[in-house]
This record gives sequence, C-alpha cells and structure tokens, in this order.
Amino acid sequence: MPTVSEMLRPYPIPPVAKTRQFFCDTVLSDPEAVLRQELETTCAPIRPGDRIAITCGSRGIDQYMPLLRTIVDFVKSRGGAPFLVPSMGSHGGATAEGQAEVLHRFGITEATVGAPVVSSMEVTQIGTTDRGLPVYIDKNACAADGIILFNRVKPHTSFRGKYESGLMKMLAIGLAKQKGAEMTHFLRYENMAANIAAVGAIGLAKLPILCGVATIENGYSHLAELHVLRREEILEKEPLLLQRAWEMMPRIALDTIDVLIVCEIGKEISGTGMDTNIVGRFHTRAASGGPETVKLGVLNVTERSEGNANGMGLADFMPRHMYDQVDLETCYVNTLTSTEPSSTRIPMILANDKEVFQACVKLCGQVNHDDIRMVIIRSTKYLDEVYLSPAAVKAAVMPIEVTEDFRPVPFDEDDNLTLFK
Repeated sequence: MPTVSEMLRPYPIPPVAKTRQFFCDTVLSDPEAVLRQELETTCAPIRPGDRIAITCGSRGIDQYMPLLRTIVDFVKSRGGAPFLVPSMGSHGGATAEGQAEVLHRFGITEATVGAPVVSSMEVTQIGTTDRGLPVYIDKNACAADGIILFNRVKPHTSFRGKYESGLMKMLAIGLAKQKGAEMTHFLRYENMAANIAAVGAIGLAKLPILCGVATIENGYSHLAELHVLRREEILEKEPLLLQRAWEMMPRIALDTIDVLIVCEIGKEISGTGMDTNIVGRFHTRAASGGPETVKLGVLNVTERSEGNANGMGLADFMPRHMYDQVDLETCYVNTLTSTEPSSTRIPMILANDKEVFQACVKLCGQVNHDDIRMVIIRSTKYLDEVYLSPAAVKAAVMPIEVTEDFRPVPFDEDDNLTLFK
C-alpha cells in the first residue's frame, strides 16, 4: 500500500504570481479628533465620580488602542472613573485571566490605555426574552454608573440579520460573557439574528448605556468611518452601518476557486478563524455567499488565538505543525458556547504545507494542471496582496494587477510555505 506522501508526490503545484487587488480605500483622517468631537456632542452626561465601563472585544480592530485611549481620556475629562471590561463571550478560554490576556496581547493594559482591566466571568441576569432566554450581563458592567459600547461593525460569518457583528452583538454576546453568550446562541444560528435583537433590546432598555462607538473598516482593514450613536439611536442606525460595511467589504477576485490556501486563521481575524464570507465555506445554514471553493487548506493558527483553531473544520487539509498548535479544550469551550461543532472538526492532517497544497491539487477536480485556479492568501483580513496561478489570473472577475513574474511556490527545507514571512 502506498504512503500518503507517495500518493501526493505526482501532483505538481501550479506556479503563482503576486497580484494586487483593489478595494474601497477610504481612510478616516485624524480618527482620535473625530472620536473626541463625536463623544462631546453625543455621549450622555457623566457625573464626577461615575464608574464607566468600556467594552473591549477580542477582534483586531484597526486603531484599537488609540481609540480606546481617547474614550478613556474623554471619560476622565468629565470626572468619571473608566474601567475596561473584556467583552468577548467565551473567548480567552472562558476565564477571567484568559480574557484579560487576550487584551494584553493587543497591548491593552492599564499602563498603555490609562484605565484598569476589570475581568470577571460572573454575570447578573437583567431580564428574560419573549422566547424564554435569560439575559445575562457582566456583573461589573451591571454595577457601573454608565456603559460605553465599543465595537467594529461588519457582516457576520455565521448568520444574516438586521444586526450582525457590531454594537448589538457586543451587548448581547460579548458583554454577556460565556453564560450569556451560550444563552443567545442556544436556539442555534438560524435564530441568532432574532435573539441578538431581543437580548440587545433588553440591554438597551435596562442598562445605563451612555453611547455606542462603532467603527467601519475599508477593504484593506483600515479605519474608514467612525460613528458615535446615542442609546436611542442604536436600534435604528446600526443596520445602516452594517450596510456600509457590506459595501466596503473586500473579496477574492474569483467566483470559483479550485485550490484556496489560507496561511493563518485566528480569533482576532474572525470569530470563525477565517471570514466565511471571503472563503465561501460556512459552518451553519444561516449564512451563504462568497466564491465556490472546491478545496481549502489552512496552514497555521495565530499566536494570539492561543490554540483556539475555531474554523479549521471548514478546511479539507491542515499540516501536522498546525495541529500541534491546537488546544482542543479551548476550541471545544468556544464551540459548545456557539452551538456549532462543525467549525472545530479536524481536517485531514498531512506532514507539511507542501502536502496540503498537493492534496488540494489532487482533489480539486481539474484534469489539466494548467487549468487549476489556485489562490494563496495570508488571511481573510489581508487581501490586498494575494498569490494567483495563471488560470486564476485569467479567471479574475474584477480588476487586479500582476506585480511579479510567475514562479514556483516557495517552501523551506521542511516543505513549509515561506510566503508572507
């Protein structure tokens, strides 16, 4: 019986060229000044001595620290006492220490931002939805005199609705910690849009929300727009921000991809490790779209994910060195909270990156090697520079620029990919 390596050896990998994709490149100039002005005119009054909770999520938001410092400084200028609340559902291993560490990995500490990180997994029930779901909120935020919601607005990877990733999700899932996130997910993703709206509405009605700070990023993951919404505006205006985020969202320039290689997945990139809207693979029936991807390989999990490889289940193949980075306990806590185990199923494990490529090539369904439309991306967060095979360049459905000559895919002495390093 042949070995796996022997079975894959006859399948050559198409050459690739570096290409540049073009997206919306609007960039907000002087965002800190814009945020200060917006807070001055929109944030509800803060009294001297008020303890103000500021939500902090686990995603890599552009200008995260400068914007956070600006919010902290604004609260202090009003005489308030700001503190940061890790608001990330079950991330960070669903522990107080783990969630504080997630922020620390972004460089967010009391020393760098000017406000203490108050991390706890304890929650307070503030109500019950009309479908019988208890509504939980971080106990420290509940005890605060005011709460400022802070999050990026973007399309969600697992469902479609009026509110997807944004302020309402931060309120209904992030600030709800593991216990509340589990409840909001409890009726599965087919009901997530309705649950977020119901839980968020109770939070807006019962909590001292001072305002919501929402960012939108352009196609290059840079800050394009910043909006501060009054509590009473969030329900009406956040859907409009979501529409703007859809308009700016990047994509891969093909409708059909035979082989897609994603060099790294991670929780700071997407809740599902990689943006399902970009790769065209979904772990729920509540979302769809993106390209048709025939075979998908993933190569690494980011250091910031601390072994949480949620999303690997969308892939067909992964290398042994990535599997060795995976912390299954952390993955499964995340999966049991979010209710969809398919995202942490383990793909076929191969010896190295090169074999992942070869397995994708073998099974992509193209008889003629020259017809293989192969795409290599660093991650779904960075799509300005991607590597395409000749057939993929020909199949592009939007303008691209080929910036280098075609060359063999480079691997090191261990047959692991050296692109993007």
